[in-house]
Amino acid sequence: MSEKDITWRDGERTITLAEGAIAGATNQLRWNGWDAYELLATERALAGAPAALSENATAVHHVRQGAVNEIAAELFGEVSSERLVAFGGGRVIDTAKAIAAVHGSRVAAIPTTLSGAEMTGIHKLPDGHEAERLCRPVLVMADPEAMTAQPERERRASAMNALAHAADSLYTPLAHPVSRLAALEGARLIAAGVDEPDRRRDLALGSLLAGYAIDSALFSLHHVICQSLVRILRVPHAETNAAILPRAVEALVPRAPAEMAELASALSTEPDGLVGRIEELSGGRRTLGEVGADRENLAEALDVIEARGELEMTPQPPDREELRRIVESAW
Repeated sequence: MSEKDITWRDGERTITLAEGAIAGATNQLRWNGWDAYELLATERALAGAPAALSENATAVHHVRQGAVNEIAAELFGEVSSERLVAFGGGRVIDTAKAIAAVHGSRVAAIPTTLSGAEMTGIHKLPDGHEAERLCRPVLVMADPEAMTAQPERERRASAMNALAHAADSLYTPLAHPVSRLAALEGARLIAAGVDEPDRRRDLALGSLLAGYAIDSALFSLHHVICQSLVRILRVPHAETNAAILPRAVEALVPRAPAEMAELASALSTEPDGLVGRIEELSGGRRTLGEVGADRENLAEALDVIEARGELEMTPQPPDREELRRIVESAW
């Protein structure tokens, strides 16, 4: 390991951030006792993976595009191992977590985006199944190059998804000093890493820290809106987060002024400059319209948003009309 590599022990899980983590993944799995596992990945991700990763798997499952609850239900009967390795973005990792939660399996995650899914026990369940508890990966092998290898516009959207984890975790009733420190340092590193190619490691570490923060403190306004829009409008996850984040933060500034002031400082701006700064980091203003959101389904999406209990963790929870304004302002 180089001096820049990090191994982070957190309860039952081990997180490694290291250049070449993917190339060394099979060794890392073996060192941690993962001699047998089933692999979940996309065909695209496997094309760039070490051959040993799939060759050493007892089965390989391709994860298609679509909703995690639906994909996990389709794959549920095919997956039987007590150890699952998820290699890919948030959809792949969340699918593995969904199946593992029902089976009682363990998950190792090798992320290829800044989704943060590898750091959380937050996910849907397979349609038609229940679980006593959700699943958080116990082994994370994070490679900065792989996590930041998307084309620039996609990478910036993924980074805004990570930044949203930091922002949304700051003000919930479950926020605490450690989660806030992780969120603010994560936000600072994300901002530093987005514009500078030689700081991709900072961007990846910022994503891990932001993921830790939201796993610990949970979420409210921003993620309730985005998760509901993704589900009902069938719009892409990262791009939806990038479109909504400036509008959600704008609504949070008067509700959580101290926390949003700290976020602004981490992003090298003032509270009244947060919207513009986030849009700058995002690579310009993002909209729901550009990713194909259908306005005819807005009423249904608002119904789902209003029904989410997590919305109550927002200071002075917004009513339906304000929620409508937030979403429509991002259209």
